[in-house]
Amino acid sequence: MNDRIESVDILRGFTILAMILVNTPGTWSHIYTPLRHAEWHGLTPTDLIFPFFLFIVGISIYFSYKNKPNTLSTYKKIIIRSLKLIGLGLFLNLFLPYFPFFNDFETLRVPGVLQRIGIVFLFSSLLYLNCNWRSLIVIGVIIIIGYWLCLGYIPFPDGSPPTFNRGSNNWANYIDLNVLGKHMWKIDYDPEGLISTIPSIATCISGILIGKLLEGLTHIKHIFLVALGFLISGYILNIWFPINKAIWSSSFVLATSGWATLVLGVIYYLKDFKKQKFGTVFKYVGMNAITIYFLSSFISKSMYLIRINENSNIHSYIYETIFVQSFLPEKLSSMLYALTVVFFYLGLGYVLYKKKIFIKV
Repeated sequence: MNDRIESVDILRGFTILAMILVNTPGTWSHIYTPLRHAEWHGLTPTDLIFPFFLFIVGISIYFSYKNKPNTLSTYKKIIIRSLKLIGLGLFLNLFLPYFPFFNDFETLRVPGVLQRIGIVFLFSSLLYLNCNWRSLIVIGVIIIIGYWLCLGYIPFPDGSPPTFNRGSNNWANYIDLNVLGKHMWKIDYDPEGLISTIPSIATCISGILIGKLLEGLTHIKHIFLVALGFLISGYILNIWFPINKAIWSSSFVLATSGWATLVLGVIYYLKDFKKQKFGTVFKYVGMNAITIYFLSSFISKSMYLIRINENSNIHSYIYETIFVQSFLPEKLSSMLYALTVVFFYLGLGYVLYKKKIFIKV
């Protein structure tokens, strides 16, 4: 791999480890604020993680398919990979919560992180194969503006005006509630819902365009100027369409793409311009990102399911026995547990990398 791709692998690995960090606290009751999602409107470091990954998916699409023929075989591979991602996500939602009986489908959550990655990968790849970069920009802008106008100005069937607030008076939540019903993460919304998946495709398109920029980059300042453009646009649009991960608002697309471009620019500068040995440890995870994310989710959920006695499962037993100490604040204990999990998967990534095991989903 050349250094440019290596920079992307570093960011991908860092993003997956950050995702594991925020998903595996010792206890959900004691978490530092930056490791929580915003309650509704707003942006925390945790809110950056998923859009960063979709942004990286876009960059990977550019480098993976820039020389691929626009053939039925290519489309078949894209569709199969998308179905694998969706299937893995559904497996996590179906198998673990209902093991071993598989008889409670009434409240099965249909959306999920891997499902969204699969859908976004499918549509973004097809767009990339059939559109030039100017068309991709136009499509991205149409999604961003169209989503804003639809959610902000189309009245509901009863004539009431829409809002961006949590509840059924929000178009994204309204459609999810009426289509998915009880098959959502929360009773009134799902952060990986149907309608909010559309603007997440725009996030991926921004990654495709940055991939093109990286390939022809003549000066490092260009990537930082693009990052600044994204950020300014996102925070200006925030005035009318608040930054919100749960509904993946248009301002959220722009702001998070700006932060992702900025962070990637820093990594690219250190790796390609300064030739520093920076971030290699994250590359180990980045080379098997989906595999490690899936394993972390599977193992974490399994540890909650397997009980040791009436009062504890494997997760709570390990946390309370090893990490909860009277001299430590509970938030720190909770984070130390999460960091231990992160180092475990970092080690796993290292072993897979050294053994040249790269599992493509």
